[in-house]
Amino acid sequence: MAESWHRLGPFTVFDLETTGLLPSRDRIIEIGAVRVDTDGTISRFSTLINPAGPIPAKATAVNGITDAMVADAPFFKETAFRFLEFIGKSRLVTHNARFDLAFLQESLARAGMQTLKNGAYDSITLIRKAFPNLPSYRLQSLRTTLHLPVPEGDPHRAAFDAELTLSAFSLAMKQLCDLYPMDESGHA
Repeated sequence: MAESWHRLGPFTVFDLETTGLLPSRDRIIEIGAVRVDTDGTISRFSTLINPAGPIPAKATAVNGITDAMVADAPFFKETAFRFLEFIGKSRLVTHNARFDLAFLQESLARAGMQTLKNGAYDSITLIRKAFPNLPSYRLQSLRTTLHLPVPEGDPHRAAFDAELTLSAFSLAMKQLCDLYPMDESGHA
């Protein structure tokens, strides 16, 4: 069962890039996601988002996203409809779920849209359970410590971080399935 952990899904692993750290004030400027269906099929979603205002220099220094890059990008509400269609009823996975989910929920509410009802997992929690006592659980540290494959793209961009999170999540799920074997119905 360890190799077929995806049968417990579907899962959508996602990451956001934002203009700052406060969901009530700042805006999402990029969404990257990887969906793993129960048959193991993988699909991807990635888009820049126009925040309808300037991107602070501090945010650009972290993620490399500039005002020019988002000038012709869709606004959040348009992107949200496509993203919600992409994730469907899948379980959501993100690294530091409190941050990403708070931003996503606040942005949906601000756009007058229904907030998410999907189940969600914080990959940090699962990775800590699967691999206790690692020196750090920061995503970039896990890349080195767990010898994760390096995704294509730019580090600290949403698609890159979603792919990296999927690699770490997949490794943790395999480890947890080995530690807590399940029958074909998904019960331990």
